[in-house]
Amino acid sequence: MKRLSYLLMLTLGAPLAVQAAEESPHNFTGNVGLYSQYVFRGLAQTDEDPAIQGGFDYSHASGLYIGTWASNVSWLRDNGSYRSGGSAEIDIYGGYRTSLGPVGIDVGYLKYWYPGSQTAGFIDADTDELYAAASWKWFTLKYSHSLGDTFGVRDADGTYYLDFSASVPVGDTGLTLGAHYGIQEYKGRDSALPGGCSDNDACYSYKDWKISATYDLGKLGSKLTGTTFGLAYTDTSSANNLGYGSTAQGGVYPSNIADGQVTVWVQKVF
Repeated sequence: MKRLSYLLMLTLGAPLAVQAAEESPHNFTGNVGLYSQYVFRGLAQTDEDPAIQGGFDYSHASGLYIGTWASNVSWLRDNGSYRSGGSAEIDIYGGYRTSLGPVGIDVGYLKYWYPGSQTAGFIDADTDELYAAASWKWFTLKYSHSLGDTFGVRDADGTYYLDFSASVPVGDTGLTLGAHYGIQEYKGRDSALPGGCSDNDACYSYKDWKISATYDLGKLGSKLTGTTFGLAYTDTSSANNLGYGSTAQGGVYPSNIADGQVTVWVQKVF
């Protein structure tokens, strides 16, 4: 009798255990990628050199989430604002996701941290943003609002970035086509503005756009599940050479970081 009870417990208990595991409210994911370069909001961050990027995310069934992400960068050393360090971007973020009918809602906070020591006369590039996004099917609209100095620009409280994007899967082929248009609008006035710039808006505001294609390499075999290959072209308009141009153009970079760029990458999610 005891043996029969034990067998019944195993038979009935196993599905319950599996169900409990499947219904865990906790979810952990990670990602790592190799990129031919790092482009952020239309601006080259590594002077067209390769970038290694990766991060970790935790989300809860309630909709709350936190995460971190990092990449190598060179723009802070290239423009002379950092005398040491300035070779990494570390993002720390947290927020809440939910849905209102067919519309997904995402609100949160993001800190961009650039460890290092600044050259005399410059400030750190650390930036704090609040963001809110709404998505419907393949389309997303996101607003990011800066809370103070922004990417090394002083007195930039209220600076914002508006992001319109679409990501459309091509049937069951594993191919996804993307498009993006962004508006970066700076506020305030930096006392260290280069000659010819009347305020932060005149010197640093611009618009950018991107077209992209990604392919799910898992379609080629189960060993590649979670791996994607991507290709993107980005460019900007209205970017002031004094803010983003090369030294030959009156700017502070080895080459114009707002020029059109092609990026290829491979990424693994686990």
